[in-house]
Amino acid sequence: MEVMRVLHMNKGNGETSYAKNSTAQSNIISLGRRVMDEALKKLMMSNSEISSIGIADLGCSSGPNSLLSISNIVDTIHNLCPDLDRPVPELRVSLNDLPSNDFNYICASLPEFYDRVNNNKEGLGFGRGGGESCFVSAVPGSFYGRLFPRRSLHFVHSSSSLHWLSQVPCREAEKEDRTITADLENMGKIYISKTSPKSAHKAYALQFQTDFLVFLRSRSEELVPGGRMVLSFLGRRSLDPTTEESCYQWELLAQALMSMAKEGIIEEEKIDAFNAPYYAASSEELKMVIEKEGSFSIDRLEISPIDWEGGSISEESYDLAIRSKPEALASGRRVSNTIRAVVEPMLEPTFGENVMDELFERYAKIVGEYFYVSSPRYAIVILSLVRTG
Repeated sequence: MEVMRVLHMNKGNGETSYAKNSTAQSNIISLGRRVMDEALKKLMMSNSEISSIGIADLGCSSGPNSLLSISNIVDTIHNLCPDLDRPVPELRVSLNDLPSNDFNYICASLPEFYDRVNNNKEGLGFGRGGGESCFVSAVPGSFYGRLFPRRSLHFVHSSSSLHWLSQVPCREAEKEDRTITADLENMGKIYISKTSPKSAHKAYALQFQTDFLVFLRSRSEELVPGGRMVLSFLGRRSLDPTTEESCYQWELLAQALMSMAKEGIIEEEKIDAFNAPYYAASSEELKMVIEKEGSFSIDRLEISPIDWEGGSISEESYDLAIRSKPEALASGRRVSNTIRAVVEPMLEPTFGENVMDELFERYAKIVGEYFYVSSPRYAIVILSLVRTG
């Protein structure tokens, strides 16, 4: 699988588009807002003389969420400045995602964004060439590598992106007295599960650690000393990578695929060969890589539960959610549409465009049945880092 080519959300405004099915991701952005505001306040307090701030949103995607994060950042900075008795600085905002992202959608949304910001922030002249301005640009490319000039950024934000890997993990194999890389042996699954071999667990963990290390090294070059990052993404609270909160959405999708294989609609060998470029990391793994890279200190590391539809939940209410059968099936359909908007471009090259409707109909029913007997949740990591040195 060429991850750079297929890792993008469903484009356009159709019923299965990301634009119509990204409420969960919007709620994750909101979940991290408090930590983001806190980091921006500390940044502004420690850089009182700076007149131009470099900001990057990594993995911005497309659709209504693509400008949500930078809107929040602009609002927060503007609201902080009077309290800090300082002028609003020039803001250099970069929106990043892979080249396959629907940047046309984002560019078409910018005039409305500028109008809204100007209406809310009278006299700032955002995007109009005024004294205090906000300049937005697109930066296509993988954030697993350098994207920006050295020490050009002060604040980096990323939401719902760092659980995606740069490539599908490979396992090590011996051949003629030498070690080579080979495809994972993960029969009947599309992600690690309780029945996956330990070699698959190891390969996924190693790929995440390698990717996150490269991510940190790249940002350490691009951020000024004292610069900050706020990252939110899917993770897990347990050391076990096969807990339901970290992998069960993939387990149920594999069940839908296997049901189609048993009926001869798709080939089981294709399921065996497909592995999702995804990993839900634990806090222990994150701390290990951050310490190994050495350029950042952890300001905050929180893990919060949300349900599969994106709603926040408390530990007290988690086991009390009771749904009728119709409510559960409706939830299953909404979750299926959300997952489809994200993973369909990955699945189509392997299984074919013609089976996607049938696949996600089955997936919706399986998820709905699961909602009827359980209250599935994700674990959202919210990580605030400071560039040391």
